[in-house]
Amino acid sequence: MGFLGGLFEIIGFGIGIPIGLFLGFFLFIYFQPRDVKKEPVMKSLSGFDSKSMVDLISELPVWVMNPDYERVDWLNKIILDAWPYFDKAACGIIKSSAEATFAEYIGKFKINSIYFERLTLGNLPPKIQGLKAHESNENELVLDLALIWAGNLDIVLGIKFLSLQVSVQMVDIQISAATRVVLRPFVPTFPCFSSIFVSLMEKPKIDFGLRILGGDIMSIPGLYQFVQEVVARQVAKLYLWPQTYDIDILDSSLGATKKPVGILHVNVVRARQLLNKDFLTTSDPYVKLSLTGERLPAKKTTVKMNNLNPEWHEDFKLIVKEPASQLLKLQLFDWEKVGAHDYLGMQVVPLNKLVPYEKKEMNLDLANSMDPNDPHNKKPHGQITLEVSFVPFREDSIKFSGPSNSSGNGSSHESTSLSGTGLLLVKVVEAKDVEGKHQNNPYATLFFRGGKRKTKLIKKTRNPYWNEEFQFVLDEAPTKEFIHIEVMSKRRRMGFMFKESLGYLDINMADVVYNGRINEKYHLINSRYGIIHLDIRWKVI
Repeated sequence: MGFLGGLFEIIGFGIGIPIGLFLGFFLFIYFQPRDVKKEPVMKSLSGFDSKSMVDLISELPVWVMNPDYERVDWLNKIILDAWPYFDKAACGIIKSSAEATFAEYIGKFKINSIYFERLTLGNLPPKIQGLKAHESNENELVLDLALIWAGNLDIVLGIKFLSLQVSVQMVDIQISAATRVVLRPFVPTFPCFSSIFVSLMEKPKIDFGLRILGGDIMSIPGLYQFVQEVVARQVAKLYLWPQTYDIDILDSSLGATKKPVGILHVNVVRARQLLNKDFLTTSDPYVKLSLTGERLPAKKTTVKMNNLNPEWHEDFKLIVKEPASQLLKLQLFDWEKVGAHDYLGMQVVPLNKLVPYEKKEMNLDLANSMDPNDPHNKKPHGQITLEVSFVPFREDSIKFSGPSNSSGNGSSHESTSLSGTGLLLVKVVEAKDVEGKHQNNPYATLFFRGGKRKTKLIKKTRNPYWNEEFQFVLDEAPTKEFIHIEVMSKRRRMGFMFKESLGYLDINMADVVYNGRINEKYHLINSRYGIIHLDIRWKVI
């Protein structure tokens, strides 16, 4: 047995070593460790079958399927670095805004208190899969964002109900949304836009977990789909385009151009007991009218020769932009044939004292100035009588008339025909590719009803940017008239002025009147590539 046992040991050792090496090699080659991640397998799209492609398309970034969208990895990097700070700021806003909502429910349904036990958006920021910028003729920038967020937020709401305390927790949110962000209007104050408007272009896809007292209620059959659909529908109802969520960045008064909101009708009736500034004869008075905050030339009455008690009965229309703060300024002068005109007195009328649509007759004592400490105000300067009424434009009438008057005046506003008094606003924004044969110093001229208006001249450019607006107060709608706009260039050489036409355009005012506004780019006639951008509005009172 000893001999046989030794023999078997030798044979087993000789056979076991090769078998062990073979099995070890086999296990090493064909069985990889489970804790080691496999390298991703790269495969072209043409290598997938149709069924796999259908499942794969929904996972592709939007910039792959839509060439109009751009990759914005740099923007996602900024969001990633700024996310911890945004988390704190957003949670602070959520807490402050939710306090008012919580206060409405305290005391109702036996609820004693509602508070946040934990509130964080997590450390996983949303990602922008693609960005698309839209061309717009408006004073705005329109961006479409493909937004996804698979966040690890943790929001725990504590509710004290009778003697019980209930915890409601939201976790693991997933959002996919097509978002539109509009920056407008552009203003000459940093960051160069005053507001952000956010809206959804389609119903978003929202998924999240909801736990009450530690139990996942979303696992209840039928409840999961119901809750997700209700939440997505309510969010879409609030912010689906054209609804917007508005974020004010700057005060609207900073750098923003005020828009006309109505017309001030002024009838200068008469003046009494004016100062006599002439030595041998009596004064030759006239009145200058203007609104504060305007750069437009003042309007003037006719001159009444040798008269200290003149009668005018002359009507004027002035464009109002800020009725809450603007003043009607009246200045009287003694006309002189030679030299400066002598000053007779002045007075102001605050527009906020006027009731819209009501004509008010005023008898005002003239003064030397509005300074209460001016000693010259003690001397009588005479009186002036005028009739004043402020009439808002139809689109702004509700803002000034209020709820109580809007219903009463509504029928009269709607019955206003196209022949009513209105304001024509012509804004010459810019021109592109205007080229002259000998010079490129472009400016635009407007010809309308025998009048001529002109923008500033910009030297040595084919793409001038003017952004200048011209205003015409008209007694009736210009439905049968045209406005002629011509881009010119001029230069002075050897003491002579040389002018050259770079293109022209005629706009039918009937299109503006019936549409209310036209904001378009037009090709210039007699110009090879020239384009001009015009924004024309018609506002009726």
